[in-house]
Amino acid sequence: MHKLICLFLILASSSLAKANKLIDIKKISPSIIIQMKYFTTDNFVGDIINGYEANKCLLLKEAANSLKKAQSLAIKKGLSLMVHDCYRPQRGVNHFIRWSKNPNDRKTKKKYYPNIKKQRLFELGYIAKRSGHSRGSTVDLTLVDLKSQKALEMGTIYDFLDPLSNTENPQVTKEHLKNRKTLVNIMDKAGFKNYSKEWWHYSLKEEPNKDQFFDFVIK
Repeated sequence: MHKLICLFLILASSSLAKANKLIDIKKISPSIIIQMKYFTTDNFVGDIINGYEANKCLLLKEAANSLKKAQSLAIKKGLSLMVHDCYRPQRGVNHFIRWSKNPNDRKTKKKYYPNIKKQRLFELGYIAKRSGHSRGSTVDLTLVDLKSQKALEMGTIYDFLDPLSNTENPQVTKEHLKNRKTLVNIMDKAGFKNYSKEWWHYSLKEEPNKDQFFDFVIK
């Protein structure tokens, strides 16, 4: 029993140490708009995702500081960042995997993946079994016009799992491409690189933590 208690305390301490490595972006850049989609049912799974118990954007210090810089660049253009996902617990990724293996759950297909079979979403690179989000240096986001308080039109909704979401897909309008490029330029200057299949997905170029995946709950 004593050994079990000690093991529990060690694991709890380890989890807390990992959690303390991540920063709540609101504490260093309070003007960033936080709308964590996996804390809601408005996402491609259609349920609140495991591990999301608060509407918080958590990132490693280096990524958080770079996102703060991106927000400053956006504000100079009359814009604001609106974040949809930051750190993602591994249990959340596992939730995606279980969902993908259930062929009967198709309630979000029409809205989020109308042209792709859900069992191919991993194969095609739209979902990963080990996500960069779980390392704390990747963020999903868009831009909001400060004057109108409306998100810029990007040609697709967030998490639309389809080639139309490819950042440079020529099938969207010139205005959509312009808005996507504006986001790319802001994030690039702040030290982030875009994932070409998803206009909203960015990872820190000089990622400090490439081998450790976290799994503590967002609270």
